[in-house]
Amino acid sequence: MNIKTILFGVYPYIALTVFFIGSWVRFDHAQYTWKTDSSQLLSKRNMVLASNCFHVGILMIFLGHFAGLVLPHGLWLGLGISDMQHQWIAIGAGTVFGLMCLLGGVLLWARRMTNPRIRATSRFMDIFILAWLLLTLSLGLLTIPVSIGHASHGDPEVMLALSNWVKSILTLQPDPALLDPVSPIFRAHMVFGLTVFLLFPFTRLVHVLTVPVGYLGRAYQLVRTKRRMA
Repeated sequence: MNIKTILFGVYPYIALTVFFIGSWVRFDHAQYTWKTDSSQLLSKRNMVLASNCFHVGILMIFLGHFAGLVLPHGLWLGLGISDMQHQWIAIGAGTVFGLMCLLGGVLLWARRMTNPRIRATSRFMDIFILAWLLLTLSLGLLTIPVSIGHASHGDPEVMLALSNWVKSILTLQPDPALLDPVSPIFRAHMVFGLTVFLLFPFTRLVHVLTVPVGYLGRAYQLVRTKRRMA
């Protein structure tokens, strides 16, 4: 078994297994640790800009990856979007939201490392996972010039290869050979991205799985006074 088979035929299942089982075990046995551990009360400086840029950016990047790599290829064609149009959309959205996420992530990392109060309350994994996300994001941004080069020559082969590889993993028919035409920078980004799933259950990222949607439609809080009404 060669390294390509291990990284792109075996490792995805290891990462996803740890992601699902680890998240379930943590939620079942350590719910008090299932939280964002927000540090906004300790310091609000640059928090709004940094947090909004990072969260909006990373959410849109995830949705973009899901739409581009998981949704059926025929769906895009049925919507009248050709492979080349799809690739240019991915390049444009990836650039905008990738840079937005990078800006927010760097500000959050700098805040966590330079603010004494935030630094004192930060765990190792808080700093490590943010740094890992920034490295993964940076590798993703470095794939954009390569994608532009492909798109400029009217070549959607790499985008289709990545999509077909993801589908082979999800259908339990892994085929690492599909990645043969893919540049090393894409492969590095993929390994770092898979490792995010591996680390996920052991970090504050778990709060993403229990977004309090009901909070938006919550009832008014009732406050009763002990003072007797005249």
